[in-house]
Amino acid sequence: MADLTVVGGAGHVGIPLVLAFAEAGLTVNINDLNQDTLATLRAGKLPFIEYGAEPLLEKALADRKLVFSSSPETIGRRGPVIITIGTPVDEFLNPVHGDVQRCIDELLPHVSDDQLLVLRSTVYPGTTDWLADYLKRLGRKNRIAFCPERVVQGYGIRELGSMPQIVSGTSPEAEQEAADLFRKITPEIVICKPQEAEFAKLFSNAYRYIEFAATNQFYMLAKQAGADYQAIMKAMKTNYPRLKSLPGPGFSAGPCLFKDTMQLAAYARNQFGLGHAAMQVNEGLVLQLVDDMRRNYDLANMTVGLLGMAFKAEIDDTRASLSYKVKRALKVCAREVLSTDPFVTTDPSLLPLEQVIERSDIMILCTPHSAYASADFKDKPVIDVWGFLKHGNVVH
Repeated sequence: MADLTVVGGAGHVGIPLVLAFAEAGLTVNINDLNQDTLATLRAGKLPFIEYGAEPLLEKALADRKLVFSSSPETIGRRGPVIITIGTPVDEFLNPVHGDVQRCIDELLPHVSDDQLLVLRSTVYPGTTDWLADYLKRLGRKNRIAFCPERVVQGYGIRELGSMPQIVSGTSPEAEQEAADLFRKITPEIVICKPQEAEFAKLFSNAYRYIEFAATNQFYMLAKQAGADYQAIMKAMKTNYPRLKSLPGPGFSAGPCLFKDTMQLAAYARNQFGLGHAAMQVNEGLVLQLVDDMRRNYDLANMTVGLLGMAFKAEIDDTRASLSYKVKRALKVCAREVLSTDPFVTTDPSLLPLEQVIERSDIMILCTPHSAYASADFKDKPVIDVWGFLKHGNVVH
């Protein structure tokens, strides 16, 4: 019998958490609707890149610390239930609460009042307290906590064991039980109220998104002036501690930063000007890149190769990747657009790197995978916003 259940446990948020608890000696029920992914995990394989997870998965399977289930009926009426369903945004960039409520409604007949319910993924401010009130109206007595996930995708195993965990609860009992649970896998607990924890997660992601927007705006200004932004950054940052944290330019994307910034904008009744400006800059960088190419090259008679389709380096996740925005924009003006990625396996249109280099007239470094650092681009121009490539015919 499992010591705890992770609903959505076979996803990007769930797997590092499941394996961390299993490594701490707990038996974990991985409850997930995706039966193909559950089968992959049962076979000792990971459905996506998570560095350091494979040996933990093998050990957890060997020690019989994992239970696999795909329906609410199999959750069991003991142990905490961690829910990794977050608040998505709709086509108007407004938060959708229905997913959380539907998940809770499906779970309630199969859990007891003695079980702690923990929200793990990003939620709209006020969701944790709303859930406590909702359950109270239904006559339920479950303790409710919000303990946000804050790890970098692909490195969750490492960061869960090294970073503080924010813990909040709608009652002292919920807070204490959640803190005791997460102390098993994290070196430090930070306690706050539920709404404070919700804002802490959203503010963290929005701040990173705004940071990227600042450097991307600087890059575009420098490019318009004909200046080398990499040289400017070197001048700014060399032995100057106050700019140590300034990131380099590049495509700021993925399933969290943009979405969470827009959740704050919705909460602020679209008065979150910094967030909207960051969105315009980060999304606009792609369009400016394509516009510059149209002015400087005869794209109608050229094949363009896109290097990297994952939303960030060294992972295989394409969710909300701006590489695909580049591809869509180029398809209306280039003769042909080819794409490649050494990690992505879910896009059947991808070609081997050598083929893309051979067939392309010009290439764009969309994702700075380390594999491209030593690639031979046959002296063909490569547009590199990131300042990543140090050889060849690079265009910054």
